[in-house]
Amino acid sequence: MRSGWLLMAGCAALAANGVAEAQLVVSAKEVRREARVQWLDMKRHLPIESNPRVTAYVQCVTNHILATLPPEQANADWEVVVFDDDTINAFADPNYKIAVFTGLLRVADTPDALAAVIGHEVAHATEGHVMQRARRGARTNALVLLGSAATGISPDLLNQGAMIGMTLPYAREQESEADRIGLHSMAKAGFDPRAALALWKNMAAAMNGKGAPPEFLSDHPADDTRLETVVKSITPALIEYNAAIEAGKRPNCQVAR
Repeated sequence: MRSGWLLMAGCAALAANGVAEAQLVVSAKEVRREARVQWLDMKRHLPIESNPRVTAYVQCVTNHILATLPPEQANADWEVVVFDDDTINAFADPNYKIAVFTGLLRVADTPDALAAVIGHEVAHATEGHVMQRARRGARTNALVLLGSAATGISPDLLNQGAMIGMTLPYAREQESEADRIGLHSMAKAGFDPRAALALWKNMAAAMNGKGAPPEFLSDHPADDTRLETVVKSITPALIEYNAAIEAGKRPNCQVAR
């Protein structure tokens, strides 16, 4: 997660311009424009996975998640790109663009586990988290976040003193909300929500020894907090999952080897 591409994958530097806080507004149009620039820049400079089986697999899982959304959101201009990069990362931007890095597929190593990540990231896009964080970030002279990796923190964020106690806790709340919503989305699509427990344990193991910051300095919940959120939501999600299975929803997304 310390890859130099992390900022390009998850953030854009839109610093406040010195205008009084009450007058400082970041419009949805500005955020979407910056996200579009970052997305096109990534597609130009990062290698894209060349194996069509890998791309088809990720697209298959994503399609099943998107099918659980209300029609207006499900029919949005979604685009999925798999980047050939070892970073353990994925994100969805406010323009409904989803990036999955091949490094993530080593950790989210089953369709159910991948569905947990995709559901999480789709929730960020559909719940308007990017817009909320952009506006709050502008008011605190912080970076405007344009996406969210499944784990990790950008070192640049630690240089923004105003983030501590304001923007970062707000981001953690969004991460927990995305975990809950993503869990229900994957369950309704017919993916086993219990895989989310194994996923976050795998993620923690993959990050072991990588110098993860304490929770109060991170824009993502600590591993124990994240697992607690999943555990609290697992029973209703299992009810939805069982109902989906009874209704014949059995995703057949083949893992590419």
